[in-house]
Amino acid sequence: MKHNPVMRYGFYLPTRGPLATRDGVLTLAREGERLGLHSAMIADHVVFPVTSESEYPYTLDGKHPSGGDALETFSILGVVAGATEKLRLVTSVLILPYRNPVLTAKMVASLDVLSGGRVTLGVGVGWLKEEFEALKSPDFERRGAVTDEWIAILKQLWTQSPATFRGRFYDYADIRCEPLPLQKPHPPIWVGGHSPAALRRTARHGDGWHPVGAVAASPLPPDEMRTHLATLKRLTEAEGRDFAELHISYKAPIYDAGVPDRSGNRRSFTGTAEQIADDVRAFGKIGVHELIFDFRGQSMAESIERLQRFAAEVKPLV
Repeated sequence: MKHNPVMRYGFYLPTRGPLATRDGVLTLAREGERLGLHSAMIADHVVFPVTSESEYPYTLDGKHPSGGDALETFSILGVVAGATEKLRLVTSVLILPYRNPVLTAKMVASLDVLSGGRVTLGVGVGWLKEEFEALKSPDFERRGAVTDEWIAILKQLWTQSPATFRGRFYDYADIRCEPLPLQKPHPPIWVGGHSPAALRRTARHGDGWHPVGAVAASPLPPDEMRTHLATLKRLTEAEGRDFAELHISYKAPIYDAGVPDRSGNRRSFTGTAEQIADDVRAFGKIGVHELIFDFRGQSMAESIERLQRFAAEVKPLV
Protein backbone atom coordinates (compact mmCIF):
# COMPACT_ATOMS: atom_id res chain seq x y z
CA MET A 1 0.00 0.00 0.00
CA LYS A 2 1.34 3.43 -0.96
CA HIS A 3 0.43 6.01 1.65
CA ASN A 4 -0.92 9.45 0.88
CA PRO A 5 1.46 12.03 2.41
CA VAL A 6 -1.58 14.10 3.45
CA MET A 7 -2.91 13.14 6.89
CA ARG A 8 -6.29 11.41 6.82
CA TYR A 9 -8.94 11.81 9.50
CA GLY A 10 -11.58 9.51 10.91
CA PHE A 11 -14.30 9.93 13.51
CA TYR A 12 -16.40 7.86 15.88
CA LEU A 13 -20.05 7.15 15.24
CA PRO A 14 -22.40 6.83 18.24
CA THR A 15 -23.17 3.28 19.32
CA ARG A 16 -24.72 4.07 22.71
CA GLY A 17 -26.49 6.88 24.54
CA PRO A 18 -29.02 9.39 23.21
CA LEU A 19 -27.21 9.93 19.89
CA ALA A 20 -27.30 6.21 19.02
CA THR A 21 -30.42 6.43 16.85
CA ARG A 22 -30.94 6.08 13.12
CA ASP A 23 -31.01 9.84 12.69
CA GLY A 24 -28.06 10.37 15.00
CA VAL A 25 -25.82 7.85 13.26
CA LEU A 26 -26.73 8.99 9.74
CA THR A 27 -26.53 12.71 10.48
CA LEU A 28 -23.00 12.43 11.85
CA ALA A 29 -21.87 10.02 9.12
CA ARG A 30 -23.19 12.19 6.29
CA GLU A 31 -21.72 15.37 7.74
CA GLY A 32 -18.33 13.74 8.21
CA GLU A 33 -18.36 12.58 4.61
CA ARG A 34 -19.49 16.02 3.38
CA LEU A 35 -16.58 17.64 5.22
CA GLY A 36 -14.08 15.31 3.58
CA LEU A 37 -13.18 13.04 6.48
CA HIS A 38 -11.91 9.65 5.43
CA SER A 39 -13.38 7.05 7.78
CA ALA A 40 -16.06 6.31 10.36
CA MET A 41 -15.36 4.11 13.40
CA ILE A 42 -17.88 1.73 14.97
CA ALA A 43 -17.17 0.06 18.32
CA ASP A 44 -18.22 -3.46 19.29
CA HIS A 45 -20.12 -4.59 22.36
CA VAL A 46 -23.03 -6.99 22.59
CA VAL A 47 -23.85 -7.11 26.31
CA PHE A 48 -22.61 -5.49 29.51
CA PRO A 49 -22.69 -7.23 32.87
CA VAL A 50 -24.54 -5.53 35.71
CA THR A 51 -21.43 -6.02 37.83
CA SER A 52 -17.96 -6.75 36.52
CA GLU A 53 -14.50 -7.60 37.78
CA SER A 54 -12.92 -6.84 34.39
CA GLU A 55 -10.92 -3.62 34.11
CA TYR A 56 -11.42 -1.36 31.11
CA PRO A 57 -7.91 -0.38 29.93
CA TYR A 58 -8.69 3.17 28.81
CA THR A 59 -10.02 4.83 31.97
CA LEU A 60 -8.13 5.53 35.20
CA ASP A 61 -10.75 3.79 37.34
CA GLY A 62 -11.03 0.77 35.03
CA LYS A 63 -14.75 1.34 34.53
CA HIS A 64 -16.36 1.38 31.09
CA PRO A 65 -18.53 4.48 30.58
CA SER A 66 -21.48 2.59 29.11
CA GLY A 67 -24.84 2.40 30.84
CA GLY A 68 -25.41 -0.98 29.25
CA ASP A 69 -26.72 -0.07 25.81
CA ALA A 70 -24.89 -0.64 22.51
CA LEU A 71 -26.13 -0.88 18.95
CA GLU A 72 -24.77 -3.94 17.13
CA THR A 73 -21.72 -3.22 14.99
CA PHE A 74 -22.64 -4.79 11.66
CA SER A 75 -26.13 -3.33 11.81
CA ILE A 76 -24.64 0.17 12.04
CA LEU A 77 -22.19 -0.58 9.23
CA GLY A 78 -24.99 -1.67 6.92
CA VAL A 79 -27.07 1.43 7.57
CA VAL A 80 -24.11 3.77 7.06
CA ALA A 81 -22.94 1.93 3.93
CA GLY A 82 -26.31 2.55 2.32
CA ALA A 83 -26.33 6.26 3.20
CA THR A 84 -22.79 7.22 2.13
CA GLU A 85 -20.65 6.89 -0.99
CA LYS A 86 -16.99 7.42 -0.08
CA LEU A 87 -16.64 7.05 3.69
CA ARG A 88 -14.48 4.14 4.84
CA LEU A 89 -16.36 1.87 7.24
CA VAL A 90 -14.11 0.70 10.08
CA THR A 91 -14.80 -1.64 12.99
CA SER A 92 -12.91 -0.10 15.90
CA VAL A 93 -12.48 -2.70 17.03
CA LEU A 94 -14.41 -5.90 16.35
CA ILE A 95 -13.77 -8.41 19.12
CA LEU A 96 -13.04 -11.38 16.89
CA PRO A 97 -13.62 -14.22 19.41
CA TYR A 98 -17.23 -13.03 20.00
CA ARG A 99 -18.48 -14.35 16.65
CA ASN A 100 -18.27 -17.50 14.58
CA PRO A 101 -15.37 -16.87 12.16
CA VAL A 102 -17.12 -18.28 9.08
CA LEU A 103 -20.15 -16.07 9.73
CA THR A 104 -17.86 -13.07 10.31
CA ALA A 105 -16.12 -13.75 7.00
CA LYS A 106 -19.50 -13.84 5.24
CA MET A 107 -20.77 -10.63 6.88
CA VAL A 108 -17.62 -8.65 6.13
CA ALA A 109 -17.41 -9.88 2.53
CA SER A 110 -21.09 -9.11 1.90
CA LEU A 111 -20.73 -5.64 3.39
CA ASP A 112 -17.64 -5.01 1.30
CA VAL A 113 -19.51 -5.93 -1.88
CA LEU A 114 -22.58 -3.87 -0.99
CA SER A 115 -20.55 -0.82 0.09
CA GLY A 116 -18.44 -0.78 -3.05
CA GLY A 117 -15.28 -1.97 -1.30
CA ARG A 118 -15.17 0.39 1.68
CA VAL A 119 -14.74 -1.93 4.68
CA THR A 120 -11.73 -1.99 7.00
CA LEU A 121 -11.78 -4.62 9.74
CA GLY A 122 -10.23 -3.32 12.93
CA VAL A 123 -9.81 -6.28 15.28
CA GLY A 124 -9.05 -6.81 18.95
CA VAL A 125 -8.91 -9.62 21.47
CA GLY A 126 -11.31 -8.04 23.99
CA TRP A 127 -11.09 -7.23 27.67
CA LEU A 128 -14.55 -7.90 29.18
CA LYS A 129 -14.49 -11.46 30.50
CA GLU A 130 -18.15 -11.43 31.46
CA GLU A 131 -19.12 -10.58 27.89
CA PHE A 132 -17.13 -13.58 26.64
CA GLU A 133 -19.02 -15.76 29.08
CA ALA A 134 -22.44 -14.41 28.12
CA LEU A 135 -21.72 -15.03 24.42
CA LYS A 136 -20.31 -18.52 25.05
CA SER A 137 -17.19 -17.39 23.21
CA PRO A 138 -13.94 -19.38 23.36
CA ASP A 139 -12.17 -19.30 26.70
CA PHE A 140 -11.18 -15.76 27.70
CA GLU A 141 -7.64 -16.81 28.62
CA ARG A 142 -7.04 -18.15 25.11
CA ARG A 143 -8.51 -15.14 23.29
CA GLY A 144 -5.19 -14.10 21.73
CA ALA A 145 -4.60 -17.49 20.12
CA VAL A 146 -8.25 -17.63 19.02
CA THR A 147 -7.97 -14.18 17.44
CA ASP A 148 -4.89 -15.25 15.47
CA GLU A 149 -6.69 -18.33 14.18
CA TRP A 150 -9.85 -16.39 13.30
CA ILE A 151 -7.73 -13.94 11.26
CA ALA A 152 -6.24 -16.87 9.34
CA ILE A 153 -9.75 -18.20 8.65
CA LEU A 154 -11.00 -14.82 7.45
CA LYS A 155 -8.09 -14.39 5.06
CA GLN A 156 -8.54 -17.88 3.65
CA LEU A 157 -12.28 -17.55 3.12
CA TRP A 158 -11.82 -14.13 1.50
CA THR A 159 -9.24 -15.39 -1.00
CA GLN A 160 -9.97 -19.08 -1.64
CA SER A 161 -13.05 -20.99 -2.72
CA PRO A 162 -13.54 -23.80 -1.99
CA ALA A 163 -11.55 -23.82 1.25
CA THR A 164 -10.48 -26.30 3.90
CA PHE A 165 -9.11 -25.40 7.32
CA ARG A 166 -7.94 -27.42 10.32
CA GLY A 167 -6.83 -25.43 13.35
CA ARG A 168 -6.62 -25.66 17.13
CA PHE A 169 -10.07 -24.20 17.69
CA TYR A 170 -11.96 -24.55 14.40
CA ASP A 171 -12.10 -26.61 11.24
CA TYR A 172 -14.11 -27.04 8.06
CA ALA A 173 -13.70 -28.90 4.79
CA ASP A 174 -14.51 -28.10 1.16
CA ILE A 175 -16.78 -25.10 1.68
CA ARG A 176 -17.56 -22.11 -0.49
CA CYS A 177 -18.10 -18.76 1.24
CA GLU A 178 -18.97 -16.45 -1.64
CA PRO A 179 -19.15 -13.78 -2.88
CA LEU A 180 -15.57 -12.93 -2.13
CA PRO A 181 -14.87 -9.35 -0.98
CA LEU A 182 -14.60 -6.64 -3.59
CA GLN A 183 -11.24 -5.43 -2.22
CA LYS A 184 -8.25 -7.52 -3.24
CA PRO A 185 -6.68 -9.50 -1.81
CA HIS A 186 -9.16 -8.77 1.01
CA PRO A 187 -10.46 -5.94 3.21
CA PRO A 188 -7.63 -4.41 5.25
CA ILE A 189 -7.19 -5.76 8.78
CA TRP A 190 -6.08 -3.26 11.42
CA VAL A 191 -4.90 -4.68 14.74
CA GLY A 192 -5.90 -2.71 17.82
CA GLY A 193 -3.91 -2.19 21.02
CA HIS A 194 -0.26 -1.48 21.80
CA SER A 195 0.69 -4.39 24.03
CA PRO A 196 3.66 -6.54 22.97
CA ALA A 197 1.19 -9.20 21.80
CA ALA A 198 -0.72 -6.63 19.71
CA LEU A 199 2.50 -5.47 18.05
CA ARG A 200 3.47 -9.08 17.27
CA ARG A 201 -0.02 -9.73 15.87
CA THR A 202 0.22 -6.64 13.69
CA ALA A 203 3.63 -7.66 12.39
CA ARG A 204 2.45 -11.18 11.56
CA HIS A 205 -1.14 -10.68 10.40
CA GLY A 206 -2.06 -7.00 10.11
CA ASP A 207 -2.43 -4.59 7.25
CA GLY A 208 -2.43 -1.76 9.77
CA TRP A 209 -1.86 -0.87 13.42
CA HIS A 210 -4.69 0.85 15.31
CA PRO A 211 -3.80 1.88 18.89
CA VAL A 212 -5.70 4.15 21.30
CA GLY A 213 -3.93 7.14 22.80
CA ALA A 214 -4.49 10.65 24.15
CA VAL A 215 -6.44 9.43 27.18
CA ALA A 216 -5.29 9.65 30.78
CA ALA A 217 -4.92 5.88 31.19
CA SER A 218 -3.15 5.52 27.83
CA PRO A 219 -1.63 8.85 26.72
CA LEU A 220 0.70 7.32 24.09
CA PRO A 221 2.46 10.61 23.19
CA PRO A 222 4.62 10.96 20.07
CA ASP A 223 7.87 9.86 21.74
CA GLU A 224 6.23 6.66 23.03
CA MET A 225 4.57 6.07 19.65
CA ARG A 226 7.96 6.45 17.99
CA THR A 227 9.36 3.72 20.24
CA HIS A 228 6.45 1.38 19.48
CA LEU A 229 6.80 2.04 15.76
CA ALA A 230 10.49 1.15 15.88
CA THR A 231 9.57 -2.12 17.62
CA LEU A 232 6.83 -2.79 15.09
CA LYS A 233 9.22 -2.15 12.21
CA ARG A 234 11.70 -4.64 13.63
CA LEU A 235 8.99 -7.28 14.21
CA THR A 236 7.47 -6.76 10.76
CA GLU A 237 10.80 -7.13 9.01
CA ALA A 238 11.51 -10.27 11.07
CA GLU A 239 8.30 -11.71 9.57
CA GLY A 240 9.67 -10.98 6.10
CA ARG A 241 7.15 -8.22 5.51
CA ASP A 242 7.57 -4.60 4.43
CA PHE A 243 6.88 -2.20 7.30
CA ALA A 244 6.19 0.59 4.79
CA GLU A 245 3.10 -1.31 3.65
CA LEU A 246 1.44 -1.01 7.09
CA HIS A 247 -1.21 1.67 7.59
CA ILE A 248 -0.64 3.42 10.92
CA SER A 249 -3.71 4.96 12.53
CA TYR A 250 -4.12 6.50 15.98
CA LYS A 251 -7.33 6.87 17.94
CA ALA A 252 -7.41 10.10 19.95
CA PRO A 253 -10.85 9.98 21.54
CA ILE A 254 -10.56 13.13 23.67
CA TYR A 255 -10.37 15.72 20.86
CA ASP A 256 -11.69 19.05 22.15
CA ALA A 257 -10.65 22.44 20.77
CA GLY A 258 -12.19 24.13 23.80
CA VAL A 259 -9.89 22.72 26.50
CA PRO A 260 -7.32 25.36 27.56
CA ASP A 261 -3.72 24.60 28.43
CA ARG A 262 -3.81 25.15 32.18
CA SER A 263 -1.18 22.84 33.62
CA GLY A 264 1.68 22.82 31.15
CA ASN A 265 1.05 19.08 30.65
CA ARG A 266 -1.47 19.47 27.89
CA ARG A 267 -2.86 16.25 26.58
CA SER A 268 -2.52 15.77 22.82
CA PHE A 269 -5.35 17.13 20.65
CA THR A 270 -6.69 19.61 23.19
CA GLY A 271 -6.35 23.36 23.34
CA THR A 272 -6.40 25.87 20.52
CA ALA A 273 -6.69 25.06 16.82
CA GLU A 274 -3.00 25.91 16.43
CA GLN A 275 -2.01 23.52 19.24
CA ILE A 276 -4.10 20.72 17.79
CA ALA A 277 -2.63 21.32 14.33
CA ASP A 278 0.85 21.11 15.90
CA ASP A 279 -0.14 17.73 17.39
CA VAL A 280 -1.35 16.52 14.00
CA ARG A 281 1.98 17.49 12.43
CA ALA A 282 3.92 15.82 15.26
CA PHE A 283 2.14 12.51 14.78
CA GLY A 284 2.44 12.74 11.01
CA LYS A 285 6.18 13.33 11.34
CA ILE A 286 6.70 10.05 13.21
CA GLY A 287 4.74 8.04 10.63
CA VAL A 288 1.05 8.13 11.57
CA HIS A 289 -1.14 8.09 8.45
CA GLU A 290 -4.59 8.56 9.94
CA LEU A 291 -5.91 10.23 13.09
CA ILE A 292 -9.30 9.30 14.51
CA PHE A 293 -11.14 11.75 16.75
CA ASP A 294 -14.26 11.61 18.89
CA PHE A 295 -16.43 14.60 18.07
CA ARG A 296 -19.47 13.27 19.93
CA GLY A 297 -20.95 15.71 22.42
CA GLN A 298 -23.98 15.74 24.69
CA SER A 299 -26.26 16.62 21.76
CA MET A 300 -26.24 16.27 18.00
CA ALA A 301 -25.90 20.04 17.61
CA GLU A 302 -22.77 20.01 19.77
CA SER A 303 -21.35 17.01 17.90
CA ILE A 304 -21.87 18.61 14.49
CA GLU A 305 -20.43 21.91 15.72
CA ARG A 306 -17.26 20.17 16.95
CA LEU A 307 -16.90 18.28 13.67
CA GLN A 308 -17.39 21.44 11.62
CA ARG A 309 -15.02 23.46 13.81
CA PHE A 310 -12.29 20.89 13.31
CA ALA A 311 -12.76 20.93 9.54
CA ALA A 312 -12.84 24.74 9.40
CA GLU A 313 -10.19 25.65 11.98
CA VAL A 314 -7.71 22.77 12.32
CA LYS A 315 -7.48 21.04 8.95
CA PRO A 316 -6.48 24.22 7.06
CA LEU A 317 -3.53 24.74 9.43
CA VAL A 318 -1.95 21.34 8.80
